[in-house]
Amino acid sequence: MTGALRRSAGIVGMVAILLFFTVSLPDTFLTLRNWLNISQQISMLAVVAVTMTVVMAMGDFDLSVGSMASLSGVVAAAAFLQGWPIPAALGLSLVVGLMGGVFNGVMVALVGILPFVATLATLTVFSGLAFLVSDGRTVFGRDIPSAFSDFARSGLPLSSGEGPALVLPNLTLVALGVALVVWVVLEQTTYGRRLYALGGNTEAARLAGLPVQALRLSAYAFTGVGAAIAGLMYASRVASANPTQGDGLMLTAIASVFLGMTLTRDGSPRVFATLAGVLVLGVLDNGLTQMRVDSYVREVLVGAIILVAVGMSALGRGSALRRS
Repeated sequence: MTGALRRSAGIVGMVAILLFFTVSLPDTFLTLRNWLNISQQISMLAVVAVTMTVVMAMGDFDLSVGSMASLSGVVAAAAFLQGWPIPAALGLSLVVGLMGGVFNGVMVALVGILPFVATLATLTVFSGLAFLVSDGRTVFGRDIPSAFSDFARSGLPLSSGEGPALVLPNLTLVALGVALVVWVVLEQTTYGRRLYALGGNTEAARLAGLPVQALRLSAYAFTGVGAAIAGLMYASRVASANPTQGDGLMLTAIASVFLGMTLTRDGSPRVFATLAGVLVLGVLDNGLTQMRVDSYVREVLVGAIILVAVGMSALGRGSALRRS
């Protein structure tokens, strides 16, 4: 499948989804309020997916991001329980995410364990640590400072007057900020170009003198911090933290990157394309929920979309290899 055909098929599919829900839900789907709700709902996934793009740009992936998000959330909650101020608790949580990402990078880049095996193992490790830190319970209520939980309920005002005010949620702003930072890193720096070179041909990058091990380690550090940020966002949004709150993030983050890859010219992971993939999954979930479609059916549909996206990406890479 050529790049142009793959991109056309991806765009047509996304437009078809939008048209379907526009026709099926004419009174609610295209309203600004609904789209602001969607933006908040997908904000945690967007943060994980765009930082996952850093790892996938070099041809790897990280299966541990969901459990790391859970661990980071309960670490912050445990710090709150000990009376830590909010900045210190958030800083500790981000350090935990950074350390987890660096550990993944060490296992993959320095020890030489395959990314699938290494991050599958740390998925279990981080999940177990989350249960240990939280003592297997959900931390909520007065244990969570109101200033922390209020952050997710606030935003940039867009309207005033009669009826509920419209606001651009703070969580959406955080996600956009993270996406902008990652876009600059990947698209506007030598570091980003080196990551893409590594993803194109690892051996050629090594022979060209690129610091392959350092690049791989630093990329995993990015995903660790991104997972920690997402965990904090989720804890703020629901005013609680539990050791399983990030379990659904990993698969949907990888799916979002693959969906975005169908839209890029060369089939490589790109930040804004990943955001488009995140939006597709968010729109799909929002529309099917409004239509009261059973959650199990939604999972089947999302899984089918993932298979199509991965298949299109694989066909695109196969075509490129045959042409070369």
